[in-house]
Amino acid sequence: MKKLLFIASALVIGFSSCRGPAGYDGLDGAPGPAGQDGGLVYASAFELILDFTPANGFEHVEPYGFDVYPADVVLVYIKWDDDDVLGPIWRPLNQTAYLDQGILTYEYDFGTNDNDITEGNVRLYLGGNIADFSTLDGAYLNDQLFRVVVVPAEFLETARLKSKSYEDVTAAFGIEEEDFIKRDLTL
Repeated sequence: MKKLLFIASALVIGFSSCRGPAGYDGLDGAPGPAGQDGGLVYASAFELILDFTPANGFEHVEPYGFDVYPADVVLVYIKWDDDDVLGPIWRPLNQTAYLDQGILTYEYDFGTNDNDITEGNVRLYLGGNIADFSTLDGAYLNDQLFRVVVVPAEFLETARLKSKSYEDVTAAFGIEEEDFIKRDLTL
């Protein structure tokens, strides 16, 4: 038994320390076609100031001004309030206000450059159970400030966002105040 164990051990050690000849490296082939440049994943962002009026049907459709692809996600935030310490308070849409007249919601839907009725646009509109939006105080209708951020699909596959809050999204993309393209539609 000792002889068999000795022979097996010798074979294992012998074969594990053997080296064969180096393999054939071959010839270098022709270079392949140029690939797409890699790029930084970034979000496109713009800001809208608008009035909801009977003339516009209490809605507004805004073109992005850039390509939005089917897998991209459009996030919209409304400036809800200003805090003396924290500054602007941004809330994601859909956002609800409970008023004496009923429930008011600020809502949105969006389309990409190749689908549905809002193709290449984001639509902001009022919803809820209020019978006549024109009876609302002007504070709910006029000079409403929205920020739209289009998040590329590539980023969402690897994103480690805590949430889709305004603060988390802008921090993840390094979006600063001056990065928002300003569009004042109240003029």
